[in-house]
Amino acid sequence: MTDAPAERESEGPWAKLRRRKVVQWGVAYAAGAWGLLQGVGFLAEIFGWPSRALQLGTVAALIGLPIVLVLAWYHGDRGEQRVRGTELAIVTLLFLVGGGLFWRYHSESDTAPPAAAAEQPEPAATPDLAAVAPDDKSIAVLPFVDMSPAKDQEYMSDGIAEELLNLLAKVPDLKVIARTSSFTFKGKDVDITEIAQKLSVAHVLEGSVRKSGDKIRITAQLIRAADSTHLWSETYDRKMTDVFAVQDEIAAAVVGQLKIKLLGGAPKTRPTDPRAYALFLQARQIARQYTEVALEQSIALYKQAIAIDSSYAAAWVGLASVYEGQVDTDLRHPDEGMRAAREALDKALAIEPSFAAAHASLGWIAIFYDRDLVAAAGHLEHALALEPASPDILGVAAVLARRLGRLDQAIAIGEYLVALDPANPDWHGDLAFAYRFAGRLDEAIAESRTVLSLSPDYIWRRRVIGEIMLQKGDAHAALLEMQQESDEQARMTGLAMVYHALGRKAESDATLADAIEKYDKTSAHPIAVVLAFRGENDRAFEWLNEAVQNNDPDLGATALQPMLARLHSDSRWLPFLRKNGMAPEQLAAIKFNVTLPK
Repeated sequence: MTDAPAERESEGPWAKLRRRKVVQWGVAYAAGAWGLLQGVGFLAEIFGWPSRALQLGTVAALIGLPIVLVLAWYHGDRGEQRVRGTELAIVTLLFLVGGGLFWRYHSESDTAPPAAAAEQPEPAATPDLAAVAPDDKSIAVLPFVDMSPAKDQEYMSDGIAEELLNLLAKVPDLKVIARTSSFTFKGKDVDITEIAQKLSVAHVLEGSVRKSGDKIRITAQLIRAADSTHLWSETYDRKMTDVFAVQDEIAAAVVGQLKIKLLGGAPKTRPTDPRAYALFLQARQIARQYTEVALEQSIALYKQAIAIDSSYAAAWVGLASVYEGQVDTDLRHPDEGMRAAREALDKALAIEPSFAAAHASLGWIAIFYDRDLVAAAGHLEHALALEPASPDILGVAAVLARRLGRLDQAIAIGEYLVALDPANPDWHGDLAFAYRFAGRLDEAIAESRTVLSLSPDYIWRRRVIGEIMLQKGDAHAALLEMQQESDEQARMTGLAMVYHALGRKAESDATLADAIEKYDKTSAHPIAVVLAFRGENDRAFEWLNEAVQNNDPDLGATALQPMLARLHSDSRWLPFLRKNGMAPEQLAAIKFNVTLPK
């Protein structure tokens, strides 16, 4: 029999490792560790564990390897190939300690700032609007869901929600987000809490409408956004003749739940024939498409509503707004359109003298068509006395303040409207004008970019940005903007200025000539702007006088238009302004002041 100690002394290192089964244990451990790490990786992907879980497993496996090899050598020498409980506990403890130290090291290295950065002072904190607690007396009215069997009553469900919004907007001390922003979430699967955060309100009113024949079911619920608590809910099964009473009841319930104290009770809906009401809602919805066909259809529907109820003041005001829209889009001659609009508004005020929207609409006509800023101020002050928080009325008031050169007031109104209706491109556009005229060019550009983010094809907005770039002396940037303008006449007259700034005289002349040939009756003022920018004062004044003859709606902004700056030193400048009621002393004499809601 061979002597074992002698044989062992003659063994090489590799044979010793194999005899003590260190190699076998090492291979088995590596295979087991690899399988374990594959399993951890698989589970991490399923459950979304952080990558550090796999890092910890890898380091622990590496720490365990030498321990296992040492134990294999020790037990192999004694002929034992098993590990006792105490030794297993030691391995496990080392495994956890090593992994824990690695975890802590990486946690500290991830959160500790670089040495160079740590020496820098911390920047001032930027306010997080979403983190600011909204006013408890604030609400957004979401579009109601059409639950009708045929799904053909969307105009009714939207219309009732809008009517409720308008009712609540008349409540003093209640902040009501305007329609454009509230209706942004229509058809979107967005949580109530998220909606409230984006609109900065404490409460949300939502509901549904189900109409069948002359019967209607309206469901409404008031939700506190902070904890999604349903403060109040109600279902009304009524006939269409009772739809106005239901709207009044819902508004009163909301006011009561929000504990708003009123001197004269909650505002009331103006009732009319249910058939006329349905036609009114359809006309209003269709008009918002703002196309030639849609505006004609809207007029027909308003006239049908008025034929049913000639005392329906809201329908007369809606009809006037469509006529004004046709003038604004060059679909109806200004003389004809404004005459028809004024007649409709006179009918509305004869029926209801305190109809604020009618007074505001007359103010709009006085600004853009009559160029009678004194009359405009009277109409708008009357309208604001009746409805001081109406966004539509305040929007016209902002235009008047701007035309009067009271830019601080125009900016204040514009910022208020943007906060109240952040998804409305019109308010951002008006605020951009006020910023620009006040010399705050970067803010004007930012607001104009917001307009385009909300409505990419918004006409004249690229033109405005292009003009500001010319003011800043960057003709190449102006060219990029003008080329993207969606309105042809704005693009052509804008490019004529840019080509001049770039020294491309022939292209400037040709583009301006094309614009004059195509748009001489509707673009007299923009053409005058191009000529003034090019230093052609004589021709510029000729076209300004042409704008007066054509009653160009842009004429009222002449005194503020930066691109007319080269005319300011001309001896004809102030006489022209005085003749048209736009001289500084004339504007300063007009009394007009707006007190914004708190």
